[in-house]
Amino acid sequence: MEAFKETALSLAPAWRELFFTLHRCPELGRKEHRTAKLIRERLEALGIPYTPLADTGTMAVIHGGRPGRTIGFRADIDALPIEEDSGLPYASQVPGVMHACGHDFHTAALLGAAELLLGCRSELPGTVKLFFQPDEEGDGGAARMIAAGCMEAPRVDAMLCCHVESGLPTGKLCTRSGPVCAASNPFSVTLRGRGSHGAKPHLGADVIVAGAQIVTALQTISSRRTSPTEPVVVTVGSFHSGEAGNVLPEEARFTGILRTMGGEARERVKADFRAIVSGIAAGMGVEADIEIFESYPGCINDPAVTALLMASARKVLGAENVEEQGAPALGTDDFGYFCDAAPGCYYYIGVGNEAKGWTYPNHNPHFAADPEALPLAAAVEAQAAYDYLHQKEETP
Repeated sequence: MEAFKETALSLAPAWRELFFTLHRCPELGRKEHRTAKLIRERLEALGIPYTPLADTGTMAVIHGGRPGRTIGFRADIDALPIEEDSGLPYASQVPGVMHACGHDFHTAALLGAAELLLGCRSELPGTVKLFFQPDEEGDGGAARMIAAGCMEAPRVDAMLCCHVESGLPTGKLCTRSGPVCAASNPFSVTLRGRGSHGAKPHLGADVIVAGAQIVTALQTISSRRTSPTEPVVVTVGSFHSGEAGNVLPEEARFTGILRTMGGEARERVKADFRAIVSGIAAGMGVEADIEIFESYPGCINDPAVTALLMASARKVLGAENVEEQGAPALGTDDFGYFCDAAPGCYYYIGVGNEAKGWTYPNHNPHFAADPEALPLAAAVEAQAAYDYLHQKEETP
């Protein structure tokens, strides 16, 4: 419908107030009780039925005027353990917790899209499901929502998810078909050796030297064991060992994360990781306990759903403001679980405003999402839902 953007702009002041409220009161994953209450109160005010799922998660359903397909939208709701330093008048009032990844924006935008869709509900041939998902930053609330049955009754045929991008100016959108976000595998390695006095290193088995060799060698997974055109990242983010400067400690531990595009590459990188750690450890006389954890599977955008989303976005934003994303990002998002469950598209909505200094990246204490982007994001979601549900009827 041509009216989505116009209506969204007229409703934007109320949506911005909700966004500000959510931003002031961020909550960490599995603790989003006040956030869930605000979401459910808003759904009740709109007359949209909902079901609590996965503790603090919420599934809402908008039934169209006649039967048809079902499209789902995901908005994550949790915040990050970051002390906000944005200077915003609606900055976090919770010490050490901040919406530094735009999940408050995602939530407000999806509630706005729901209000837009209510205005044309009788015209919709099918169903729209709204998933307000907890704990994206933690253990992956998407998997728990799916396990709780959110994709069934009725079965979701396609999934969409927008994510804020401060490097993209307000009014623009970008995405791509195929891989868009990385699969991730956190890891933990504990090295055990033999302690000794620093003056007699030959009597010990030095876990720090062994660990240093391993950390350096792990970088060859991407630089020497992987094609230069294939995105692979091996990050060691912590290394802890010892207390005194003149003692060889008996144990060292380092942790980090592997990022790949999933599939064969993911399995190969895990195998290379194990081979390098165990090989160097054995050669240096220390034992290595290796743990590699299965985490988010990566987001693979379906070509047909992506094409539809981009066409819908052009109606709202203009063709000049819808861009094809280049290489996939090495960030990760548990929306990949939804992409595994149904054809989906994960896309970026611009919230950057250089004039106001709102260009800091996600997960930064200074991060800010431009509120002027909120009605645009909501209108794109509503337009995509409308277009998808009508698409089958228009197909000969």
